Amino acid sequence: MRKRTGAYGIAALIASVIVGSAALSPAHALTVRQGVAALERHDYTAAAAIFVPMAQHGDPNAQAYLGLLYSKGYGVPQNYTVAALWYRRAAEQGHAGAQYELGLLYDRGFGVPQDVVEAEKWLILATAGANGPTAEDWARIRDAVRTKMTRGQIAKARFRAIQWLPRHER
Repeated sequence: MRKRTGAYGIAALIASVIVGSAALSPAHALTVRQGVAALERHDYTAAAAIFVPMAQHGDPNAQAYLGLLYSKGYGVPQNYTVAALWYRRAAEQGHAGAQYELGLLYDRGFGVPQDVVEAEKWLILATAGANGPTAEDWARIRDAVRTKMTRGQIAKARFRAIQWLPRHER
């Protein structure tokens, strides 16, 4: 599995969140855009300050961004367990970028117990929610994780993915 650089990780998550931000109210979207702008200028402390209250109130985009900040240690102490918590909250609401990142954490055992079945479930869901080149990239990673699995594990992961339903916090 290839390692992403920090800039690529931020760009990929920003791209996945932009699609999700379209449904937000103009005032709320402005706040999301302010957080993204802070990320792009590498002002991670300001980005965290913008995203924390939104994430605590159930915003999946802000939760996904906080997961990114904690996984990289940008503006906050690096903590994979906290990153997994924020990614999970966003992933459970259907945020494809958070589902992808959570799948990677399960594959590696960072902040969560290593579990290829859970990794595969989240990567299946993320790939289904992605478009274009992102979907192709994520499918390659999903397929790489799949090579570590038995047929039974793959079937179990697919069953979990089929059963999954989003749960919105707001």
